[in-house]
Parts: sequence; C-alpha cells; structure tokens
Amino acid sequence: MHHPDIQNAASNPDVSVILPAINEAHDIAAVLDRIRGVMEQLAHSYEILVVDDGSNDTTAENAAAVGARVIRHPYNIGNGAAIKTGIRNARGQILVMLDADGQHPPEDIPRLLRELQTHHMVVGARTRASDASAHRTLANRIYNWFAGYVCGRKIDDLTSGFRAIYAHIAREFIPLLPNTFSYPTTITLATVRSGFSLTYVPIVAQKRQKHGKSKIKPIRDGARFFLIIFKIATLFSPMKIFLPASVTTFAIGLAYGLYRIFALDTRYGPTSAMLMAMAVLMFLIGLLSEQIAQLKFDRRVISESQPQFRLSFSEDATVVPKADHVKMMSPCSLRANEQGREDGCRPGRQGGDTS
Repeated sequence: MHHPDIQNAASNPDVSVILPAINEAHDIAAVLDRIRGVMEQLAHSYEILVVDDGSNDTTAENAAAVGARVIRHPYNIGNGAAIKTGIRNARGQILVMLDADGQHPPEDIPRLLRELQTHHMVVGARTRASDASAHRTLANRIYNWFAGYVCGRKIDDLTSGFRAIYAHIAREFIPLLPNTFSYPTTITLATVRSGFSLTYVPIVAQKRQKHGKSKIKPIRDGARFFLIIFKIATLFSPMKIFLPASVTTFAIGLAYGLYRIFALDTRYGPTSAMLMAMAVLMFLIGLLSEQIAQLKFDRRVISESQPQFRLSFSEDATVVPKADHVKMMSPCSLRANEQGREDGCRPGRQGGDTS
C-alpha cells in the first residue's frame, strides 16, 4: 500500500513531531499513520522526524516508507541521545515529543499545542487510568514528590516523555540532557527552575503494542532518576540539598554534645565540634552555590511572560506531501551528541549535524 509523505513541504514548519525509536519495526508505521491523521486536521505546517537509535531491525526503513524524515544512529546510544538528535535537527519552531511504541496517544497532540499558546512547555501527565504496574506507579509518585520539593512547585508527571515545547527553549537545555531515559526529568526541572512556564494535560497512556518491549529497568533506571534529580538540584537549587543536610548535621552535633555534658557528665568532645563545624561549612558551600546558580539564571532573559510564536486553531489544515530519505549521522555529529555539545563539527572538518 502506498503512503503519502507525512511532512509538509515548508522548509521551516510550525511543528516538528519527534519520535525516538529502537526496534519498533512492527508498530512504527501504524503510529506514524495516527500522527499524520491528527496533524492533517490542524492548520499548521509540520514534519515528523524519527530518530532511529541503532535498531537492528527495519524500523528506519519502515518509517521512511510511510514518508517520515529519518535520522539514524549507527549504534544504540540511548533514548535521551535520540531526543537530543531530534532537537538539533528539527526544523519546526515547536517540538512535540512522544514515544514510537504507541503508548502516548497522538490524538492528544492538539490539546498540548493549545496549552502551548499560554505556556512554554506542556507535558502529557498520565492519569490513574493509564496502564502501569503498581511498582512503577509508586516510583513515579516518589519522583514527583521529590522533584516538587526541588523546584518548588507541584509536578504531576516527572517522567512522561509526551510533551510539547518551544524549540529555542529545548535547545538551551541540550548540554544538560543525559543520553538515557531520564531526559524528561532533566528538561522538566530545568524548565521550571529557569523561570519558564509549565503546565500539564491529563492523558491516558495506552498499553504497549504487542510487539514492543519495555526498555526500562526499574531498579537501575530508578537509581539514575534520583541521581539526575540530585544533579539538577545542585545545579539549579543547591540550598534545597545543602540546607537540610547542614541543619541535620548541626542538630546531631549539638544533641551529641549536650548528651555528653548532661547525661555523661563529661566534656563537650571533639566529635560534636567537628559535626557542627562541618554543618557550617556545608551551609556556606550551599549559599555560595546558590549565588552562582542565581547569577547564571539572571543572564537568561525572557522578553515576555508569554511565548511570541503562537498557533491558531481556527483554520483547516493544508498538507503538501514531501519526500525525504533516511539519513545517517556523521561521526563528529555523533560524538557531539554523546558528549552533550551543541556545536557538532567545527568549521573546516568533514561532516556535521544532518538536517
């Protein structure tokens, strides 16, 4: 069956839909058809960009066969690396990111885009009706609570990969994004701490397609999530970590000293003094780190409280098919992606980001 190309002919489309994929050959065409059906109902130019993260099946070929723009990693790097490749190579002013396995309903894309008219990033928050195991639901609640403490606002879904964001904002955070599944954690906390507006749209995540298999390992990736949260906390809100640690250490030192004086009828002791001195040192380090972080964010200027580029939903969509082909990332672009750089290849060297 012949499929028309699923991207608009405009060289700079309004919306780029990015799908990181690995070994999704059985389901990718159906997912792309659903996305196409949704996007054609909107009055905006668009492209669909599939980043094949080193699949050993025909994922890239199947995506290209139905008209998607495809970029391939020569080997598996990680879900976050695929997203970074997509962000770098996307042509649209607005980026929509979702999984290629059919878990995220493409029919909710218009809802995210509508909310993006008044916010800088919109995340599809999975409801209780979504298909998820008990341990994953519990873990997500813990992540959400801890992230809310770090950034100072309620986080509905920290780890959802279904989101819409303005391209210039997403590119600002590329150096911070990890190559693993924890990229949603990083970009969410970075967005909030940077002063950009964030909102959530409730969605019902669907069951994984029968041919798909979860690439997430709860224990390993759970530990990585907490490490990423700690990293973002120390980068963006250091006092949220150092202040409780210093207060706790000071209290332990003081309590132990008082215990020695009144209960044991002995001297205060060096242990108590060391703990209290350590607490003061931790507080000063946290205070200095907070000031450095604040200076960093003071350089970031948002000209208006609302984004300047907005989408209109009052017209019917007009889609002009355009063909494209599978593209392989060059070695220097791949190295830049793995190392979290934005520059790609330096001028004068062979290769560069494929766009």
